[in-house]
Formats: sequence, C-alpha cells, structure tokens
Amino acid sequence: MNYPKNSIYIVGNSKSQLNNPITQMYGQFFIGFIVENESGKILDVECNAIISITNNILKDILIGENIAADYETIKNHIIKRYLGSSQKAILVAFKDAQKKYLDFKSGKPIEL
Repeated sequence: MNYPKNSIYIVGNSKSQLNNPITQMYGQFFIGFIVENESGKILDVECNAIISITNNILKDILIGENIAADYETIKNHIIKRYLGSSQKAILVAFKDAQKKYLDFKSGKPIEL
C-alpha cells in the first residue's frame, strides 16, 4: 500500500498486563499509525498483536477517525468492541501516539 506524501507514521507505546502473551513475546504493546498530517485522519493502523484478527478489529475501529480529536469516540468503541486483555494497553498506546502527533503539530520535541 502506498500512502499519500502528506502522511506521517507515528508509533504509540504502552505496557500490557504481565500475563498477556503480547507482553511475554514483545515486552510491550505498540500501535503504528499512518496519519494524514494536516487533518489528523487515521489512514492505516497496525499493532504487534499475536492474533491477526486483533489488527483487523483495530483497523475497523480506528481508520477514518481523527487522532487529535476523536479520543472519546475511540475509547467508547474500544470498550464496547474490544474485550481482550490488551484493552487498556490499546487506549494508552493511542494516547501516546496522540501526544506525539499534537507535539509534532505544535513544533515541540517528540519523545521517541
């Protein structure tokens, strides 16, 4: 897939529960976002899930939403539709990516 020239890639990180297979395999949970720079629209997303269907449901929930403005909508969808042990980790990783996007847009240094 080719992304528009005005898109940016942002990774949000978080820790998952210790008994979560993602934590056992990768040490942490992360989500990569392709975002339209000007609008904040999420164009694509992928995470380091063990089960591929996890990426599918996250794509369904997140693609088309706005990384800067739609946290409450996304949070509600995650709570209602994602009933896995990584639920909190997904929300924390999203907030981490959102902060990086907002810092980038305002010219602040980004903590990678």
